[in-house]
Amino acid sequence: MVVQPAYLLVRQLLRPSFSGYRSLLVINDDRVEPGRGFSSHSHQDVEILSIVVEGALEHRDSLGNGSVIRPGDVQRMSAGTGIRHSELNPSPHEPVRFLQIWIEPERMGLPPGYEQRSFPVDVETNPWILVASREGRDASLRVHQDADVYRALVGPGRGAEIPIASGRHAWLQVVSGGVDVNGIAMFEGDGLALSDPEKLVVTGSGGGGDALLFDLA
Repeated sequence: MVVQPAYLLVRQLLRPSFSGYRSLLVINDDRVEPGRGFSSHSHQDVEILSIVVEGALEHRDSLGNGSVIRPGDVQRMSAGTGIRHSELNPSPHEPVRFLQIWIEPERMGLPPGYEQRSFPVDVETNPWILVASREGRDASLRVHQDADVYRALVGPGRGAEIPIASGRHAWLQVVSGGVDVNGIAMFEGDGLALSDPEKLVVTGSGGGGDALLFDLA
């Protein structure tokens, strides 16, 4: 008898009524009008990933970092013992959409840290790209948690398969477009949790989709 992995499908995940899966605490889908943003505020003891989907986001923090994050870029902040940062849409005309992801660190009181890198995705040959991992392997950003974060752009009707080690848990988040995940239809804002799935097969539906995968302990 084949035992199917347990799963939970959450339609339009980014609702106030749902938060937290394993070490993945929050996925915020923020849309900021031109010239607006979030003034300086503090965080502590959380790993923060920021991914710009559309537009540009200007970042400044108490470590002295200042940058503009654009589509294809991923930023990691380890808040640790405490960090302050601000986020602004610098454009006078274009809105910005970005995902901000919070991951629980493996221990409290870490020193604050910052990284930012661009991750071009090769849709034709390898749609999955590792953007963050515990060891920072394969030129990914380092998060202080046993978590691998992948991003994939899957074209219409094209499939992308990725194995999941035994005993692991997966969260698949659709950033935009549509995908079928192990035969389950998903659309922008949907999230899917699977325990011990062995592998994920993601196929682009409609015009294709943009997805994030969190491989979690």
